[in-house]
Amino acid sequence: MALNLYRRHRPNCEGGRPYDSRSGEFDERKKTWRKCACPIFASGSLARRFRRQTTGKSEWDAARAIAAAWEQVGNWNSAVSTTPEPSLATVAHDGRMAILDATEAFLSKCKNRGIQPATFAKYQTFTKQLKAYAEHRGYVFLDQLTVGDMDRFYSSWKDGIRAKAKKLDRLKSFISFCLKREWLAKDITGDLQAPAGSSVTLPKAPFTDEELNRIFAACDAIGQPVPQGPGYRTWTGEDAKDFIFLSIYTGLRISDVATFDLTKRLHGNDVFLRMHKTRQPLTTWIPDWLVHRLMARQEKHGALIFRCGVSFTMKQLTDIWRNTRLTKVFELAGPFEEKPTPHRFRHTFVRILLEKGVPVADVAELIGDTEDVLRRHYSRWIKTRQDRLTKILQDAFEDKPKPKLVAMPGGRG
Repeated sequence: MALNLYRRHRPNCEGGRPYDSRSGEFDERKKTWRKCACPIFASGSLARRFRRQTTGKSEWDAARAIAAAWEQVGNWNSAVSTTPEPSLATVAHDGRMAILDATEAFLSKCKNRGIQPATFAKYQTFTKQLKAYAEHRGYVFLDQLTVGDMDRFYSSWKDGIRAKAKKLDRLKSFISFCLKREWLAKDITGDLQAPAGSSVTLPKAPFTDEELNRIFAACDAIGQPVPQGPGYRTWTGEDAKDFIFLSIYTGLRISDVATFDLTKRLHGNDVFLRMHKTRQPLTTWIPDWLVHRLMARQEKHGALIFRCGVSFTMKQLTDIWRNTRLTKVFELAGPFEEKPTPHRFRHTFVRILLEKGVPVADVAELIGDTEDVLRRHYSRWIKTRQDRLTKILQDAFEDKPKPKLVAMPGGRG
């Protein structure tokens, strides 16, 4: 079935058409028609799926070529393969930068920085949301985005105040990236501010020893193997214990534990964490009894000792452990004063080390963070800090007057 093409007019259309109104190629043949560069959309059904999708073009010949390619393949999802791969140097025919090209260039810059995969995924999510917003508004070019668009885009985020503040940093970083390359004429995010309270530093919430005892008791209460769907391994409380023990003794994030490869991570009693800034491997130590438990898992399940089902992807493995298995454990162990999450095991790793007097610099190195961040978020558990403050108070009042001890009237002899 042939696709229908139409132009969808954006705000501030050069031809003066109302926002979100539509026109066809026949309309634009009229002598009195004022030309514009609003995007051309295609609508119709491919593979029994009706859809309206931008062609990313503002010229009819180019839009027809895109629509013809979709029709030939018979699938909307073939859009990427029918158009040239975006290049960092690709600029629109009239000197304007396309939003697709700008976001791809920005992600390439992020990737070149060598940032962690989890952080890079957040940049990908941000650019995906920006492109979805632009497509909804009918925008193709970067300079179509206005200050008002940034207000609307920002207000559409459903994140918590801290997550929203961090995403705003990513948006500002993207706009700054475009300004430096002169793809935008002005900063359209200059007056956007982070939510009130997002900069307030909150202490982390590790599990207490009493909560850990309840969590392990909950693992024991699970009892018989929990049935799973086809292709999935059954699991017991002992499986959950192994996952939790490894989390607490290494401080690894849940995604790293869920995808833990014993052959690559474990060497004797040392668990590989990551490469140090000196390009030397950084490891942490685990006790013999935990090594034996992990080795037993390898004999039974293979190198990916916490793999679930047929999936090897980090997200799917992580979600199964976070949303199903550990959630069940937390439900049995509750209630908790603070919401129980797998990331609190990482905080517990930090808490245990700090309470034992391990230097802040060493703990920061083990979790891949800075001393400043560690002091701001974990100050109440830093034993050396508490000892230092106590010593300061003791010295300050050592030579100050003290009352004589006298028997209180009516007191016991």
